[in-house]
Amino acid sequence: METQPRLDARLIKAEALRLGFSVCGLARAEAVEEATAGAFHRWLKDGCQAGMTYMANHEAKRLDPRLLVEGARTVVSVALGYYPAERLPEEEYQIAWYAYGRDYHEVMKAKLSALLHFIQQRFGGGEADVSGGNPAVTGRVFCDTAPVLERYWAWRAGLGWIGKNTQLIIPRTGSCFFLGEVIVDAEADRYDAPQRSRCGSCRRCLDACPAEALESPFRLNANRCLSYLTIEHRGPLPAGTEARMGNRIYGCDECQRVCPWNRYATPCHTEEFRPSPALLGMRRADWHRLTREEYNALFRGSAVKRAKYEGLKRNIEAVEKGGRTGG
Repeated sequence: METQPRLDARLIKAEALRLGFSVCGLARAEAVEEATAGAFHRWLKDGCQAGMTYMANHEAKRLDPRLLVEGARTVVSVALGYYPAERLPEEEYQIAWYAYGRDYHEVMKAKLSALLHFIQQRFGGGEADVSGGNPAVTGRVFCDTAPVLERYWAWRAGLGWIGKNTQLIIPRTGSCFFLGEVIVDAEADRYDAPQRSRCGSCRRCLDACPAEALESPFRLNANRCLSYLTIEHRGPLPAGTEARMGNRIYGCDECQRVCPWNRYATPCHTEEFRPSPALLGMRRADWHRLTREEYNALFRGSAVKRAKYEGLKRNIEAVEKGGRTGG
């Protein structure tokens, strides 16, 4: 009976970089550590997921990728930078950097699918497999649309550490990254080791959070988080939100702006993530008179569509109200 060859981690990482990913690592597919599982249980129990009820769905699969992908043996974790080279002027209304360009789900999944195809062709009996006799490697790709603890697996795969702001921080690169995974049913010849935290005594992210959503190191309460409230939350914003929004109309980057590790961030080179001239040219008056048709044209293929036109207009009105009341 023929057995699968071990995946060559070096070749997979080289291909990931060739495809445009910023960094790649591999971890053994197994149940998440008890400490992480316990913290996740407490987070859900305390209602910190706010209206994101889907976070409680498929909990068993979220805590063990082997239940998500049959026969899973390896998690290939990748990161793709989105730190912008050009930004909206500071005095104008702000949207989160990650949403400057095209919806990352589409971009990431295309690259992840190409990486999975490479793995299958090179190691699993595909046309590029010189042996011609290896059994097929099967797997799936994921990017923020399935029950996967993405930051945990990025940490386990050695990409970086999870900071006090709950973001993955990559050494001398920062935290402005999209994460994705390729989970396959073959073992690798070597796996990467998790990195120790380098946050030290720094608490700039906790102190800078405008909504005090970072209740303690490594714990984010989405009920207060401006990113959740301006993107995911439906209906009127909770009382007092306007005073905390500043000029943010979609998302919030404050905990990343103040993180010392983002001083090393380099602008992304992924064309799809570059902001359009139309977006960079938006001024406050333009936002206030934005029609549904203009919204559809400005954000065609953008993650901003998640907030919908009504949600974005709600946010714009809230920011204006907060400014009038001195928030």
